Amino acid sequence: MSSEKNTGAVDSTGPHSGADAHSATGTNSPADAPQPKPRGVGIGTPQKYRSRIGTDYSIDYPEAFAPAGPASDGQEATAAGTVLRVRDLAVSYATRSGEPAAAIRDVDLDVRAGAITAVVGESGSGKSTTAGAVIGLLSSNAQVTSGEIRLGAHGEDPELDLRSLAPAQWQRVRGARIGYIPQDPGTSLNPLKTVGANVAETLRLHTRMTSAQRRARVHQLLDRVGIDRPQMRAEQYPHELSGGMRQRALIAAAISLDPQLVIADEPTSALDVTVQKRILDLLDDLRREADTGILFITHDLAVAAERADDLVVVRGGIVEERGPARLLLSRPESAYTRRLLADAPSMQALVGAGAQESAGASTVGDGSAAAVTESADAGEPTAEEGTASGAASPAGSARPLVDVRGLTQIFARVPREEALAEEPGAASGTGSSASGSAAEPAIIGIEDVTFSVPAGTTLGLVGESGSGKSTIGRALAGFATPQSGMIRVGDFQTESLSKRQLRDYRRTVQLVHQNPASALDPSHTVGASIAEPLRNFRIGSKAERTDRVAQVMERVALDPGLASRRPRELSGGQLQRIAIARALILEPELVVFDEAVSALDVTVQAQILDLIQRLQEELGLTYVFISHDLAVVRQIAHVVTVMSQGHQVETGPVEQVFARPEDPYTQRLLAAIPRPLDTQVLDLQALAI
Repeated sequence: MSSEKNTGAVDSTGPHSGADAHSATGTNSPADAPQPKPRGVGIGTPQKYRSRIGTDYSIDYPEAFAPAGPASDGQEATAAGTVLRVRDLAVSYATRSGEPAAAIRDVDLDVRAGAITAVVGESGSGKSTTAGAVIGLLSSNAQVTSGEIRLGAHGEDPELDLRSLAPAQWQRVRGARIGYIPQDPGTSLNPLKTVGANVAETLRLHTRMTSAQRRARVHQLLDRVGIDRPQMRAEQYPHELSGGMRQRALIAAAISLDPQLVIADEPTSALDVTVQKRILDLLDDLRREADTGILFITHDLAVAAERADDLVVVRGGIVEERGPARLLLSRPESAYTRRLLADAPSMQALVGAGAQESAGASTVGDGSAAAVTESADAGEPTAEEGTASGAASPAGSARPLVDVRGLTQIFARVPREEALAEEPGAASGTGSSASGSAAEPAIIGIEDVTFSVPAGTTLGLVGESGSGKSTIGRALAGFATPQSGMIRVGDFQTESLSKRQLRDYRRTVQLVHQNPASALDPSHTVGASIAEPLRNFRIGSKAERTDRVAQVMERVALDPGLASRRPRELSGGQLQRIAIARALILEPELVVFDEAVSALDVTVQAQILDLIQRLQEELGLTYVFISHDLAVVRQIAHVVTVMSQGHQVETGPVEQVFARPEDPYTQRLLAAIPRPLDTQVLDLQALAI
């Protein structure tokens, strides 16, 4: 079979390109070149930058870089327009026993120019291993044992067999032809270098630009990815930027040399919904304007469904199903894919949206302010009015268990333009309660927050990072003293508590953190961690505490035999159940969940949410559920309070707020929720297994 190559030059006039933190640290020209090439210049450097290097830019390709000829040994050539072709890929990891453990096997996928291919699956499914094999960054104990990985031709650059590249050759490809966007910008950016220096690293290694040219290009890239005041931001250090801005800086580095392929490994999993939308919009612009192919790794099926052209569903290292996104989601063949669809809160939200649309209620679509068809009831919402899609309606309570009035804790006041820098256009779209005048400073903290929670119900606190959600949670749990305002939980009023009363109060209110691994002592068994509150309050004998630990572990659907394990031996879902068991061991009345499911895969997340709801029904617990994920809040909460820059912008029954949001900020949050398949509403009841 003769090789098919894409010989058309891709338009690379836009300010996009690709570099990653693992780019070359200085390479020489191929060994068979007639004379040395300048440092950092070589294969994969886009045509637009070659004029800056010199007119004599002939490249003598080594064998591995030679334009692909007729395929041999059963291999097929990459089709025209295909950026990446993977066939029968298998990777194994070395083990102590000497027997290799298969991580992925028989993986097939394609990435087309100007298209997004999303690889979706749970933790341990092989998503990141697949990405690591493609970009040549597997760990030292991993090995590609079989299969084919081919990078398509790009302009004057030939088709490559990536499996045959030597390390020095990889340094010429990685960053220039393949860009990489890692998940965690906090650990991927060098904290000792400015943001500009981080972004410029690939330009320094792969081009002969002067420092002034690199600086100008960095400013252009930062502006392109939506970072305000790029000249100033380039001189700042990573810790001085928000999470969303750091992620944008990584994207700027990844696209700095106009790569033909960008690998995005969970680039939005830790971001708020509006920041996530802007990052995804940016990737969409990149693939459309620069004809870049994107391999998008994610566990969020809703994000993949909304943005991807093609989907690859993986489980246990095997491709369960792959194909065009619209076709696969509308008619999934695999039972596993159907379960992922049924478990995803973001997908479930569309069922309610369909019911509202059919009833004539207004919904938010493209991000513009939706017309308000009905005014929310000005009175305090009841649990019955606010019953969520997935939350059972509890019995009403004459006196709310939780009563918060005028809660204020201001850490700092900052210029409003600085507070809005992460969200372009927010000044014109935020409600009056949050935005204020352009000259009025924004606050870091919370100001004049008021709400109540009836016993046995769930209040959802939603908002972006810095909105004040966690400050409220810490104040409720007794770990922060507000400057003013009142908190009453049951018979406790926090502003007048003695030390003894505060100790008893903390027994009544328990906090479940976002990251259970950091909240549990790694040197203790999980049984000892669960029992620690009992020891602190001197409750029961050692034998009685052991019995109570076993009982509470069974209640959260854990085998009591796991009590002897260390945290590192358990999965993320098991650790979150341990954290919930630890909170329940003291039989509290109120549990505050602070982003308790945001780091979990969709199926594990669904299991934890089901557990939380079941415990509420069985024990009559009251919850304050803090999250930036509106789809999750819609599933579990009865009443929702929306926070923005320390202020309440809207409070009401969850279905009312979701169907008829009054505040423009709430409308924008709802508009940012991924809406798979455009306006199509999936029949999840039919898909569920």
